[in-house]
Amino acid sequence: MNIGRRLLTGTAAAAALALGLGSLSACSAAAGAADGPPGRFDVVASFYPMAYLAEQIGGAHVHVTTLTEPGQEPHDLEISARQAARMEESDAVLYLKGLQPSIDDAVAQSGIRTKIDAASLTTLENHGTEVGGHAAAHDTAPDEETGGRDPHVWLDPLRYAQIARGVGAALAKADPAHAADYRTRTAALVKRLDDLDARYRTGLRHTRSKVFITTHAAFGYLAERYGLTEEAVNGLDPESEPSVARVRELESMAEADGVTTVFHETLLSDRTARTVARDTHLHTDVLDPLEGITAHSRGRDYIQVMDANLQALRKALGTS
Repeated sequence: MNIGRRLLTGTAAAAALALGLGSLSACSAAAGAADGPPGRFDVVASFYPMAYLAEQIGGAHVHVTTLTEPGQEPHDLEISARQAARMEESDAVLYLKGLQPSIDDAVAQSGIRTKIDAASLTTLENHGTEVGGHAAAHDTAPDEETGGRDPHVWLDPLRYAQIARGVGAALAKADPAHAADYRTRTAALVKRLDDLDARYRTGLRHTRSKVFITTHAAFGYLAERYGLTEEAVNGLDPESEPSVARVRELESMAEADGVTTVFHETLLSDRTARTVARDTHLHTDVLDPLEGITAHSRGRDYIQVMDANLQALRKALGTS
């Protein structure tokens, strides 16, 4: 459809060139919003969880492209000049403010008519390396990360459903000719997310332990939703290095709380997880934060990978 398609102004072009001239190869075909089929509403999504919403809600009426390529760590993305220019030509951008600063900057400088910030459609909380359950009972080492605004809201199915409703309403407003279809597809997606939530509630209701260890503090919302405690080796920054004090704290906590497994991710090295697991005589497994789908993912889409995460948690926590 290319609603409101416009040429780049001098100011916008300059801004686009200023945003990542050194990283033109960061994403090639994945950023080609302007190359979408005629007659379809062009949506640029910042990374996989946003693209999934746009595709599920938009269906055949939208052409969705993603700024973050499969396998690329979204926290590290530096948007290229070409990506910024193509985003400027799109009908809408769907992003999560606070996760990818370079995209936040590009959106702020763009003249796109429809800007959908997923963070504004729900409530973000401050999380650190310990979240949920009895985390407050643990003494955090004084030199550890105290926390920050946690953007990983899509890992809570009900918060994600809340965002989905907002995205559906925004697309219906921006593309009123297909508003009825957007509302119908939004309701269907919310139903699937509600069903996923029900599976998590049932599957995690009776477990021998309620504590799990991750290398990256991405699962705080999930832990809070289902009465669990996430203990993260690193904080919200997946590239940060844990202190010796934090590792020793986790060793002591793991024994006290009956922890069996240290979880790592598909898009990051498992070196830290294996080091902590070796020192604490624990197993390792994957708990996928769903920041991207690759050939190594345990599923082809959000629902399948979340179901795989549920089974991994059930195994690690022990089901009775």
